[in-house]
Amino acid sequence: MAVVGKKAKPDGRLFAIGDIHGCPDELAAILKAIAPGPTDTVVFVGDYVDRGPSARDVIEQLVELRQSSAAEIVFLKGNHEDMMLSFLGFPGHYGESFLFNGGSQTLDSYGVSEDTLERAIEFLPAHHLDFLHGLATSYHRPPYLFVHAGILPARQLEEQAVEDMLWIRQEFIFNVHQIAATVVFGHTPMRAVMVDLPFKLGIDTGLVYGGRLTCLEFSEGVAYQVARGSRQVKTLQVDVR
Repeated sequence: MAVVGKKAKPDGRLFAIGDIHGCPDELAAILKAIAPGPTDTVVFVGDYVDRGPSARDVIEQLVELRQSSAAEIVFLKGNHEDMMLSFLGFPGHYGESFLFNGGSQTLDSYGVSEDTLERAIEFLPAHHLDFLHGLATSYHRPPYLFVHAGILPARQLEEQAVEDMLWIRQEFIFNVHQIAATVVFGHTPMRAVMVDLPFKLGIDTGLVYGGRLTCLEFSEGVAYQVARGSRQVKTLQVDVR
């Protein structure tokens, strides 16, 4: 059974931020734009590392956010964190594929070279390892369920496997699921926010591939977006209910 996140604060704004993939400047622009307050909840759906210029700076930003913000901050695990942990020798999946899926850029940001690859774990600050180990698998705040990749459509929430929540793709996206929640997910990059109500909302808009970083705010149905290489955050309305 998957790990479900902590109970949310009920009276503030609810945000969800899509896949960041080692792009710290765009993350900083989004956080400045939304300025979460003490009654707000911010859910990150995972994939903080790999492919972008500095996974290290992204994780440092997120650790600082959790320490300095009065908001409820929820960090979910993505499949790229799963691969990274496996590569470093911890429980996870497909660590042998980490380097070829953007992991080399992540290790570069930590100063790991080809000569020190076998000692890569020594280059990660302890609080970054703590961050990776502390990531949740899912976060349920009715009517929404937040996961990284999706769920197995034919199973109820308590029957879901962690691997599916981190790795599933087409089987989830192209089918109607059985749980009584709108699943908010990243993992699969798309040109725009995927709206398939009441079943799913996809918020990976391909930042690291030249797209945008998306943050959805659910009370007013607003998407905050910043394009790759930009600091200008734009907003648009999105039907989230």
